[in-house]
Amino acid sequence: MPRTFGPALVILIAFFAIPAHAGITSGVVDLPTRPGVNQRLLVIAPSAPKAAVLLFAGGHGGLRIESNGSLAWGQNNFLVRSRQFFVEHDLLTIVVDAPSDRQANPFLNGFRQTAEHEADIKAVIAWVRQQEKIPVWLVGTSRGTQSAAFVASELDHGDGPDGLVLTSTILTDKKTRPVPGLPLERLRIPVLVAHHELDGCGHCSFADISALMKKLVQAPRKELFSFRDGQSQGDPCQALSYHGFNGIERAVVSRIAEWILAR
Repeated sequence: MPRTFGPALVILIAFFAIPAHAGITSGVVDLPTRPGVNQRLLVIAPSAPKAAVLLFAGGHGGLRIESNGSLAWGQNNFLVRSRQFFVEHDLLTIVVDAPSDRQANPFLNGFRQTAEHEADIKAVIAWVRQQEKIPVWLVGTSRGTQSAAFVASELDHGDGPDGLVLTSTILTDKKTRPVPGLPLERLRIPVLVAHHELDGCGHCSFADISALMKKLVQAPRKELFSFRDGQSQGDPCQALSYHGFNGIERAVVSRIAEWILAR
């Protein structure tokens, strides 16, 4: 039977037999965010979470998470396939799907830098904070960096995240604003950038990373982690290339998690 939480009627479809801890538990959540709209989340909770990470996949972002936790798309995405590694570092891990009104093509394409997307993620951050007294971080990869960076730069600190992690950032783009084109100078939260030096995606050349780092003028703590190891298979903009940190996922996530927790 679905469980409800508080007056907002948050539906939890549990697929683990025993709740991980007394706060937010593992499962699939449909969170009301805008009138008539739910934001679906895949939640994996460690026994004693030290921080929360909201993971934004790349591409069109339409994971179409099923009630049992399976995904119709995006299983190979770097953050999606690495989600358990975040949990191993005691991070409450929340995979963010497209909202209920974006569950068909074009999914999050053309939506990532909108007031509606901002409202959805603002509601997710508030939901986490209502139940867990822990920092909330946004973590994006590839196109997901456009979501994470946009939301972080639009929300003030009271409603926004406690930190931001950008992996395989969209650095150039002729059709939409790349991440360096966003008002990142507003950010007054820690920002970590992780990028593969051999990333072959045309939107993510490591040669363009300085434009991103220069925009983080107000961030109280910022750092760039660069990588050269791993292997590349197939399309250079897809998940199993250097762009997706193929073969070094655990090492990349470990460095990210350690940086998040080094408060």
